[in-house]
Amino acid sequence: MFGYYVELAIRSFRRNIALTVLMVLAIAFGVGASMTTLTVLRVLSADPIPGKSNRVFYVQLDAGPIESYRQGEEPDEQLTRADAEALLRAGRAKRQAMMTSGAAPISPDRDDLDPFFGEGRWTSADFFPMFGVPFVAGGPWSAEDDAAQNRVAVISRALAEKLFGTTAVVGRNVKIGGHDLGIVGVIDRWRPIPHFYDLQIGAYADAEQVYVPFSTARALGFERQGSMSCWDEVEDPLALGAPCTWIQYWVELDRPGEAAAFRDYLVGYSEEARAAGRFQRPPNVRLRNVVEHLDHAKVVPDDVRLQTWLALGFLLVCLVNTVGLLLTKFLRRSADIGVRRALGASKRSIFLQLLVEAGTIGLAGGVLGLGLAWLGLWAVRQQPTPHAALAHLDAPMLLITFVVAIAASLLAGLVPAWRACQITPAIQLKSH
Repeated sequence: MFGYYVELAIRSFRRNIALTVLMVLAIAFGVGASMTTLTVLRVLSADPIPGKSNRVFYVQLDAGPIESYRQGEEPDEQLTRADAEALLRAGRAKRQAMMTSGAAPISPDRDDLDPFFGEGRWTSADFFPMFGVPFVAGGPWSAEDDAAQNRVAVISRALAEKLFGTTAVVGRNVKIGGHDLGIVGVIDRWRPIPHFYDLQIGAYADAEQVYVPFSTARALGFERQGSMSCWDEVEDPLALGAPCTWIQYWVELDRPGEAAAFRDYLVGYSEEARAAGRFQRPPNVRLRNVVEHLDHAKVVPDDVRLQTWLALGFLLVCLVNTVGLLLTKFLRRSADIGVRRALGASKRSIFLQLLVEAGTIGLAGGVLGLGLAWLGLWAVRQQPTPHAALAHLDAPMLLITFVVAIAASLLAGLVPAWRACQITPAIQLKSH
């Protein structure tokens, strides 16, 4: 019966091509605009570490001066080096990592490749298992490497292939900043979106090329990047006791419920630091999981959210227009419907036939809307914004495009189909 209804729908389209084209275009433009903006919103607001985002937390302490203190204000986004290293030594969480971004010259051992600067991450050993970083060869360094300032490094797959032409490079050396570092692991393709673990360098920055123990990076004098806040003059802002915040600190807890206990520990740490004269302000800590951290940082631009709402509103307008066009189309066929009713067709069969016709229009609109969504995403990728290159239609959004198109057309067809199946056969037969 469904195939028969589809055949009737195709015949109906051929009888009134202009009206059919208008409905298909209305659905297509609404679906194309909404799916373009929804795809961008989905990419930008994605969970960067699914399954762990509620167990990984960003730590904030308030080590600033008392002069500018305001009760209840947000503490600094980053920690001092002294506090980060103290928390790392205490090891009160299942995993913990201190880090900062950096850059260093990389000197290839090849005549055909000139030295170049590589983006780096100076961090501690738990960074890799905490964030679920995939390895194609080797693995992360150990906590002992952190403590001993060992000259080891983890590099990206792209860097390994660029320098050596292969990922089988564990045990070989890479010259970074003029120093030979032994490669202990090669990261597979990995680019968390957003770049949640360090928003200071950009929410949609690329993943780093080289990872070095924080202690080693400091011992070798590697440069760092990102923001820094100091509240007193100091000769070396990167020194251990400098009054400057520039370290990101993350912890992983076994269960989300342990967050309250760890927050209490941070309050106690702040109180001890204040009693020792290192902190001047009352305890003021924050402990947010990944999703909360991204929401607080407003990672998704407001204009993207606004565009999404506008596109959904446009889809609604298109649906209203489609309702009017379908109502016109169905009521024009009152005589045909009356004859079918007189020959024994039930209201239910008429209603289903017209809904299938509306759904077929939605399918055609979905195909065209998909093309418009691809075109819209291509236009987005031409924009000079950091997240523009991420706008791609993946398989789930491809499926959702057709679901939205068919669901929208079926929704638009409910009222016209119901009105059409209420036609009284006797009146139509008598008038014709």
